Amino acid sequence: MNKASLEKSGARKLKAAVLLAGMAAMLPACASIRDSRGYIVDPLLTDAIQPRIDNQQSVESTLGRPTFTSQYGTPTWYYVASITGQRPFNRPRIKEHSVLAVQFDEAGRVAKVERSGVDRVVFLDPNGDKTPTLGRERGFLEDLFGNIGQVGGAGLPGGGAGGP
Repeated sequence: MNKASLEKSGARKLKAAVLLAGMAAMLPACASIRDSRGYIVDPLLTDAIQPRIDNQQSVESTLGRPTFTSQYGTPTWYYVASITGQRPFNRPRIKEHSVLAVQFDEAGRVAKVERSGVDRVVFLDPNGDKTPTLGRERGFLEDLFGNIGQVGGAGLPGGGAGGP
């Protein structure tokens, strides 16, 4: 082999190495981003809550403060946990979701413990870009000129009716 062919093969190897290093550097950017939101579930602690044995104080000392509590009806504490995944340039999607609902009786003891998952999540899909409203439809010119003659009308200060 001559010197020119050795230099060309060395340049090709260098280009290939730079290209490979660039692709390896870009690879983590394509990975999914996982994000935990809300309560971090520990099965050992959640399984320790027993109906008719635990009370509000023992539940709070075991699980911590709830994500939110019921405002009406049976006193219930909710522990909500969600794990989302997001690919680059996409919206986050729910990968795992769990809700632990702890209901209490009048004495403050645990009455029931319920667990639910992503099967009870409601996905809302907005209806287009406009919100339907009740009332009459007004055009641009009606909006623009609709208040002419209304200023200083009857019943308002400086108006024409009801004066001395």
